[in-house]
Amino acid sequence: MSSRAIVSVLLAMMLLGGGVAHAATPVPLGGGSGLVVNGDTLCTLTAIGNDNRGNLIGFTSAHCGGPGAVVAAEADQPAGIVGTMVAGNDVLDYAVIQFDRQKVRPVSEVNGFRIDGLGPDPVFGEVACKLGRTTGYSCGVTWGPGEQPGTIVNQVCGQPGDSGAPVTVDNKLVGMIHGAFSEELPTCVIKFIPLHTPAVTMSINTQLADITAKNRPGTGFVPVA
Repeated sequence: MSSRAIVSVLLAMMLLGGGVAHAATPVPLGGGSGLVVNGDTLCTLTAIGNDNRGNLIGFTSAHCGGPGAVVAAEADQPAGIVGTMVAGNDVLDYAVIQFDRQKVRPVSEVNGFRIDGLGPDPVFGEVACKLGRTTGYSCGVTWGPGEQPGTIVNQVCGQPGDSGAPVTVDNKLVGMIHGAFSEELPTCVIKFIPLHTPAVTMSINTQLADITAKNRPGTGFVPVA
């Protein structure tokens, strides 16, 4: 091939957005990762895994967005939309996210916080831990069931953006952060000051039971190992 022909081919490739195409690197996401919903709402991913339909599924709080809302990874927003909310329940405050397997690499550990399966609802005295995109890692005692069905009260730190954050006991997922227990008690400023309002956690078992009863995406959910 002549040099003129080679130049012509290269110019044509450039005009077509040419060069050699490189597949985008999948974004690592796991329980505790920050999410951006609909381009402006910051929340936390509860967990990621597979359902019985073979879908790559994750969860966060319903007050972060509803069915049809699009989700991006806070740590890699240039990667664009990586998932879509496909179901939810405002009362039990969960949203089901279906992720694009081509764009997401599911992980079981984020910043040293590991989710190793599902666990039973914690009882009084058990220490629960959480990882949120705003306040990070914190642990505290479980006070027991909350006032509303499917809720648990834990002495963990929470702030806006931590909604959906995974709550674990012995690395087993037991719930997600819903919100503050009381507006009359001090808000958690930093995790190192334990004198703050407890957090209300939504039981993951109650949420998964509702998903299964309605045969929604997420039925048969198993966190990634």
